[in-house]
Amino acid sequence: MKRLLTIFFLILFSIVQGQSQKLTAVKKQSVSLTADVFLGYDQFGFYYSIKNNALSKIKDKESFEYKNPSLGEITKVDLQNPLKIVVFYENFNTVILLDNQLNEAQKINFSENVTPIMVSKTGIAAQNQLWIYDSLNQQIGLYDYLKNSYKSISTSFPESIEYYQSDFNTFYWIDQANNWYSCDVFGKITLKGIIPDFDQIAINNDHQFIYSKNNILVFEDIEKNQKFEIDILEKTFEKFCFKDQILSIFTSEGITNYKITTP
Repeated sequence: MKRLLTIFFLILFSIVQGQSQKLTAVKKQSVSLTADVFLGYDQFGFYYSIKNNALSKIKDKESFEYKNPSLGEITKVDLQNPLKIVVFYENFNTVILLDNQLNEAQKINFSENVTPIMVSKTGIAAQNQLWIYDSLNQQIGLYDYLKNSYKSISTSFPESIEYYQSDFNTFYWIDQANNWYSCDVFGKITLKGIIPDFDQIAINNDHQFIYSKNNILVFEDIEKNQKFEIDILEKTFEKFCFKDQILSIFTSEGITNYKITTP
């Protein structure tokens, strides 16, 4: 009998361990926002979005806007440095650098570089540089926007990038086979792991990420081999952002901010 009870509790423990663990999200506030694309927010409390191909920056009654229809559709916006915002227009191979009031500080047309660069991926890097994936030589490089100089730092690899994200020191990407890679400023490429299928994803650091699949949010730590489903009130959403332990959920109703504490 004692042996049967032991087996029963071992089976029960295995079932409990196999179930998804939950991560509590505490609702903090809601913000009204109408936009085509929600981009995120900065440390000063400004929310950024795109509506009718115009970039907006809003906090309370304070707002700024930037639009440049001559360059076509905005491809990507990098908000890491709110004093040096990167707006990428892929169809015109051009980056616009904006100041904190969304005034144009610098225009970079990569087609005019001494050695032409065809940029398909870009983001802010450290030391007055931009991350670049040049589809001509199929390499990651760094562009110094003060010196207008470019250097390739990685070996060549064919572009099969499903998603990419960067911080000042690292360029991350996920390929079409869901392999997660990183490249540092010295050009060292590292395979981080394999990512589950996702609809949206946000990389927190070199071992943690949050992704959504069928409107279910999941936090995962590949270093600790941990996975947690995040409980939120919204059943559907258009976009999520995560920064400084705040999870922002964007729907047609606006933005809802949740406080979550990651393990």
